[in-house]
Amino acid sequence: MKVSVDVTKCCGAGQCVLTAPEVFDQREDDGTVVLLAPAPPEEQAAPVREAAAVCPAGAITVREAD
Repeated sequence: MKVSVDVTKCCGAGQCVLTAPEVFDQREDDGTVVLLAPAPPEEQAAPVREAAAVCPAGAITVREAD
């Protein structure tokens, strides 16, 4: 699994951090998403997919491994 974020789309809602805090964080100054793990371990797959699904801005992209 590969994860990417589009910080230009991020609205700082923080749902990703609440759902998968091991993979996502937010910048202190504006709340924009920070990707901590672009290739998270398998045990994080479900929370990462959920974070992408609940992101109100659609700023998270998840690609499955080839």
